Amino acid sequence: MDELPVVVVGAGPIGLAAAAHLAERGFEPLVLEAASEVGASVREWGHVRLFSRWAELIDPAAARLLEARGWQRPDAAVYPTGADWASEYLEPLATALGDRVRLGARVAGVARQGRDRVVDAGRDTEPLTVHVTTAGGEERITARAVIDASGTWGSPNPLGGDGLPALGERAARERITYQVPDFTDEQVRARFAGKRVVIAGSGHSALTALVGLAHVAEETPGTEIVWVLRRGTPGNIFGGGEADQLPARGALGLRARQAAEAGCVRTVTGFRTASVEPDGDGRLVLTSFDGHRTDPVDEVVVLTGFRPDLSWLSEIRLELDPVLQAPVALAPLIDPNVHSCGTVYPHGAKELSHPEPGVFLVGMKSYGRAPTFLAMTGYEQVRSVVAAIAGDTEAAERVELALPETGVCGGAGLFDEPEAEKGGCCAAPEVIGLTAPPSRAG
Repeated sequence: MDELPVVVVGAGPIGLAAAAHLAERGFEPLVLEAASEVGASVREWGHVRLFSRWAELIDPAAARLLEARGWQRPDAAVYPTGADWASEYLEPLATALGDRVRLGARVAGVARQGRDRVVDAGRDTEPLTVHVTTAGGEERITARAVIDASGTWGSPNPLGGDGLPALGERAARERITYQVPDFTDEQVRARFAGKRVVIAGSGHSALTALVGLAHVAEETPGTEIVWVLRRGTPGNIFGGGEADQLPARGALGLRARQAAEAGCVRTVTGFRTASVEPDGDGRLVLTSFDGHRTDPVDEVVVLTGFRPDLSWLSEIRLELDPVLQAPVALAPLIDPNVHSCGTVYPHGAKELSHPEPGVFLVGMKSYGRAPTFLAMTGYEQVRSVVAAIAGDTEAAERVELALPETGVCGGAGLFDEPEAEKGGCCAAPEVIGLTAPPSRAG
């Protein structure tokens, strides 16, 4: 088995970092990427500027690999966009890794060789098999270990307040977008300018969209922003501000607060969407589970987080938290119901291990449905995981990372109970700017 490759799923920042660590320790990594280019998910939000500087966005092992080939490190103090991250770091890193990165290779399943999930015998001695689909057909790759760094970008949470798509949400997809729009693009801008737009969500992506659309509203009269929150009150949704240890993240919250307080935004709180219905004039009406309705809107931007796609791991024995869908040892460290505004402890192979030997979920996928993931966290994860694969227990258990204070409390849907009942930071739910539920006879 020592001669087999370690398969890494996903050629994003964390997957390529894992490959660099593997190569540095003498393993043969094989990175499988479904898209036609590396960093495909990052490129989809390439217009967004990160709140981490270059200093926090470059993995140490990747830097050593690149610098040995003459790569010039970007200015550590600069905040790049997603497009910058892809072109100035991920592309050179993939080039340095060479044919260890395969594009257009979609992983359809992972299993223990010759054994389904039920069979006990051989799970610690037989290799893993990775089933891959490409333009040329299907193939099966035998691997000594699998590091799943495929992320969650392809599985956004729906608008529906119960975790499932709201009634009518799929039918209204032409007027719903699930990522931060690029308001600098003229065609995109024209889609939202002068319209009434709902932004649903409470995380950094929602704040970014809020700030961007507020600029559009300043320049285009008639643009209306309706910010829909599941929680009962905005509370400290704008984050740590000047106290945030990531200054750009704090500045984002301050800009969003300014937009909201300037009257550019109408906030609707305590609203859990049950249905999306056409109003007959080409617009949409959102209805909550308690029967409240929004005024007709033209567009809906859904930024309610992401969830992992576990379908192709169905034959692997994973031990996941039933709430977050994160590894059970990691879940208590990242649970937004408990860790509202604190730090996430550095963690590695110990917290990311599963009953299936040699299988690790890393990066954003390891967080399941929990929010606020930092690239630094993923780099520390893969450093530890690769050390564990190498049998270097001391390095795998060593902590080599100090994380900054998080700037956002919780995630969408949290803190809905009154402070007196829960001891939280928010008041009782309220609804602003909604029409009353229709009366019913009888």
